[in-house]
Amino acid sequence: MSATPFQTLSIGDFTLSSGTVLRDVQVAYVAHGQLAADGRNAILVTHGYTSGPSMLSTSHHTAEGTWASLLGPGQPLDTDRYFIVCSNMLGSSFGTTGPNSVNPATGHRWGPDFPAITMQDIVGVQHRFVTQLGVRHLRAVVGPSYGGWQALQWALAYPDMVDAAGVIVSGLTHPAGLSAQDQRDKLAQSPEWHGGNYHAHGGMTETLFDIRMQTMRNYGLERLYEDRESDPAKRQALLEKPCRDWAARFDPYSLVVLAGAAEPFDVRDRLHELRARLLLVVCTTDAIFPPNPDTTAQVNALSVPHRYVEIDSPYGHMASGVEWRKLVPELRWLLNDAPANT
Repeated sequence: MSATPFQTLSIGDFTLSSGTVLRDVQVAYVAHGQLAADGRNAILVTHGYTSGPSMLSTSHHTAEGTWASLLGPGQPLDTDRYFIVCSNMLGSSFGTTGPNSVNPATGHRWGPDFPAITMQDIVGVQHRFVTQLGVRHLRAVVGPSYGGWQALQWALAYPDMVDAAGVIVSGLTHPAGLSAQDQRDKLAQSPEWHGGNYHAHGGMTETLFDIRMQTMRNYGLERLYEDRESDPAKRQALLEKPCRDWAARFDPYSLVVLAGAAEPFDVRDRLHELRARLLLVVCTTDAIFPPNPDTTAQVNALSVPHRYVEIDSPYGHMASGVEWRKLVPELRWLLNDAPANT
């Protein structure tokens, strides 16, 4: 399946949780399949911290790996049966309003002046967006990593609209060390920062490249390339290319904005409120969201249909893409396309 160009929809002005009004919010997205006349056959796929709607396109590389293999006729994300939509998050860098967008009040890019947002804001924008598309009900909200948090937020904020939540290589709260201040301090150490005025000086591509290289190593991409390429020089080139591509497209302050939105996220005390089916998948070697006995116990204590699954894989946080075949039966269960096992 080839890459699908992003579309963009204007959802108008949006009032954030803080009371700040963002003018003329734009949402970039990809869509596959046809929306039913009653608007009730939709699946929302939510993406990770530094990725975007291209997670459904084979010609793109994302932090979590591609989900393109899960999409298409007869696949779990069945385009003959479902309307599959993946939108770029508010505050991200792939077409939706964020720090690299133009602030209509100044005519310049927002950069560090972009307002703080919350997970409620991210999902609130998605809710208005899918509603404007004509979606009346979601068979599921499902995504990896940061996308898993969005799925949980959806299920808790809009329980009458969501049948199922898929939380893949993710967790019930944010991992230690993910904070807006940490990200801001890291960026400010770069000579490309220029006091936050980096757009006027050509951006921060070298800094972002270095950050991405380290992130990809942490996620397990180096291990993946070791399995696929024996020549060290070629392996290094394979690792560097997607990192440079990402550094050229991502806005550094999106790292701060999205980290800030995730920082207070914690649904451990609210999990019992879930009315949707829940699938939570972790990878045994994931350093970001490792298996957690407390999480296992909480999920298995739920009264709603649920599954807690540990994927045994050496690929860590990359497992949701690399090990996509292992997700197939779980996603079919999530969508109630297989018998429930509670």
